[in-house]
Amino acid sequence: MRQAGRYLPEFREARAGKDFFETCRSPEACCELTLQPLRRFPFDAAIIFCDILVVPQALGMEVLMVPGKGPTFPEPLKEPEDLLRLKPQVDVAAELGYVFKAITLTRHKLEGKVPLIGFTGAPWTLMTYMIEGAGSPTMSKAKRWLYCHPEASHKLLRQLTDVIVEYLLGQVSAGAQALQVFESHAGCLGPVQFNEFALPYLRDIARRVKEKLKKSGLDMVPMIVFAKDAHYALEDLSRSRYEVVGLDWTVDPKEARARTGGRVSLQGNMDPCGLYAPKEKIGEIVKKMVEGFGTQRYIANLGHGLYPDMDPDHVGAFVEAVHTHSKQLQEQK
Repeated sequence: MRQAGRYLPEFREARAGKDFFETCRSPEACCELTLQPLRRFPFDAAIIFCDILVVPQALGMEVLMVPGKGPTFPEPLKEPEDLLRLKPQVDVAAELGYVFKAITLTRHKLEGKVPLIGFTGAPWTLMTYMIEGAGSPTMSKAKRWLYCHPEASHKLLRQLTDVIVEYLLGQVSAGAQALQVFESHAGCLGPVQFNEFALPYLRDIARRVKEKLKKSGLDMVPMIVFAKDAHYALEDLSRSRYEVVGLDWTVDPKEARARTGGRVSLQGNMDPCGLYAPKEKIGEIVKKMVEGFGTQRYIANLGHGLYPDMDPDHVGAFVEAVHTHSKQLQEQK
């Protein structure tokens, strides 16, 4: 649950009056925001507080977090020649070292209680923000590039991939014990475009990160890919060198098991809006979800992020239900 702190009063208090990306650049602030949910709930892992858009910032783009609107690029990419505005080479350690410091600090503070997950946005998802200039229901400006400027699109996607690979390696070196790649805007693509403009780069990231970890002598870490609404690509994703495939709530657990053929572990996939339900109903939803996935090679989670108006007590009910029903299923075996 990547936005696991947004609904907590202590999260809002810590963030009050502070610029979002200024907070992201403070290792101490990121560490505190990462730890807050763990003080309330018995989660099995922590995920570092940060944002996927620090990668476009590292490439030289300005990104603002506008209250009531969300992430905004004052000068988005409009035509292929705008790619010249991006840094041709990125010193990832210099540009994103604050993330690495936050990871190291948080690892020490966790004291081995739970593993720490690092993450990044995937190339296509980052490309959409860089061209749209903000969130968009259609991603039509970014998709226009795919149809009108396929070569420039691939150039940008390759450039993003190169930075992401080094970024993820830096996270592992700093102490991350697992990595998640968020392809949040996969659902805007059909199968043909996904196979051309998203999947090859997701595969390349996993391959290159694993090869470089091995070559550098760093510990191999599990990698998770979450391609929201890419239900059509489950088979391909399960063959993309990731150990875990995250699922949104539109995918039936048993169908996902059948289509991925035991090649990967699965993560997900309760509808986040299910947390608005009464606690008893949350328990019923979780029970059905856990029974659908089974208790082996499964990470119980939501099918996407939490919303700021969600009741922390209902998050607690979700976590408790996961533990209760998982234990019951195990005992029945």
